[in-house]
Amino acid sequence: MKVILKADVKGLGKKGEMVNASDGYARNFLLPKDLAAPADAQNVTEMKNAAASRQFKYDTEKAEAEANAARLNDQILTFTAKAGTGGRLFGSVTSKDIAEKIRAEYGIPVDKRKINVADIKSFGTFPATVRLFQGVDATVKVQVTEE
Repeated sequence: MKVILKADVKGLGKKGEMVNASDGYARNFLLPKDLAAPADAQNVTEMKNAAASRQFKYDTEKAEAEANAARLNDQILTFTAKAGTGGRLFGSVTSKDIAEKIRAEYGIPVDKRKINVADIKSFGTFPATVRLFQGVDATVKVQVTEE
């Protein structure tokens, strides 16, 4: 019997897949526990529409991330900080600071965990990689100057 899975079923398949299950397994386990729906014309159409919707959402988010990456690439983010002797900063410039600066200057929401940067504890210019989407990265330069 062909069924469309509504949830991941170990040993059978993932949510949204159409699989062949034995008649007894489908009638006595999958359908009563609402883990699957029969693969009739209406359910198959709904499955295809849901897949198309997911793909459209993925494509639009990726296109937006690529546009944002083009805006961010090779931009210079300038920070001012106080330092002690030897040019060592009191504290450091963190990925949280960089995310807030990107949000303020460019209006692009970035999660601080998606920014890859070395510890910035002195003056200078440092590269930072910002992951905007799966497979879409932007490289910015973080410049730290004296206050």
